[in-house]
Amino acid sequence: MVIKTKLTVQKTKVSRSTTPRRISPAVETLTAKTFAELPWLVHGFSTREGGVSTCYGEPSLNFGLTPDDSKENVLRNRALFLEALDARGANGQPWPLVQLKQIHSGIVHSVSAAPEHVLAGDGLITDTPGFLLTVKTADCVPILVVDRKYKAVGVFHAGWRGTVARIVEKGVGEMRRRFGSDPKDLRAAIGPCIRRCCYKVGDEVRTEFESQFRYAGELFHEAFNSHSLHVRYPLLFLNQRAPGHGDPASELHLDLVEANVRQLQAAGLPMRNIEIIEGCTSCDTSRFFSHRAECGKTGRMMAAIGVRAG
Repeated sequence: MVIKTKLTVQKTKVSRSTTPRRISPAVETLTAKTFAELPWLVHGFSTREGGVSTCYGEPSLNFGLTPDDSKENVLRNRALFLEALDARGANGQPWPLVQLKQIHSGIVHSVSAAPEHVLAGDGLITDTPGFLLTVKTADCVPILVVDRKYKAVGVFHAGWRGTVARIVEKGVGEMRRRFGSDPKDLRAAIGPCIRRCCYKVGDEVRTEFESQFRYAGELFHEAFNSHSLHVRYPLLFLNQRAPGHGDPASELHLDLVEANVRQLQAAGLPMRNIEIIEGCTSCDTSRFFSHRAECGKTGRMMAAIGVRAG
């Protein structure tokens, strides 16, 4: 059975500046129980809580270089997150972040050092200590994968296009090829994202999934929407169609979490090694950024993972 856990929360007080009278923002990091006994692992999923950005309401932990926020705020938020994760070297310096130009693809990069230039793709893997692999999300699915035996890690960004491109399935395959990982030794954590309840899609998305997955029909669900009925028929008594013969007031919803769980299973991970951290980004915009619920005017959260030396 897939492990479904409530949010495991760590709130770390970190100072916003050297002025002691300023209130410290409580940076919230969500962690996976399935990784808890691995002392060499650094990982976490951010929320919007904490940070210094003010363009999206209360001070928030935005990691996206959006038109609304400043680069200075984003860099400060990154520093706060690194401090909350305790991602630092023996010299006390924070670890470098490896980020991607995310393109909704099936491209996975294996890195052994922080690259000089930003890589384009949606997955990163490494077995090298001393830096963090990251992806940014605001509805898409962030996935962390850990090889307990060989101390290798991966992070993946799965929107619906990346899911169709089998980003996490390919990522596990790359970990097998590069590090000799046995899927039975892998553990995975799926972070907060838009859930089936809120993820309305069109028939063209279902067609894409049906072209790739035999179980595609099990990923989509029809949901009744009384609002759409009112939009179609604001004056129901003027509808000349016989009762029961009008267009159905339903929406097509996609379960992206289930889609990626299926891929992890197909890649060989046992169900017991897959953890889902609960939380719908679209339902809870007080805690998470949601591109869809906030009509595109929102920040970005970060999922990060790395290996400690020793």
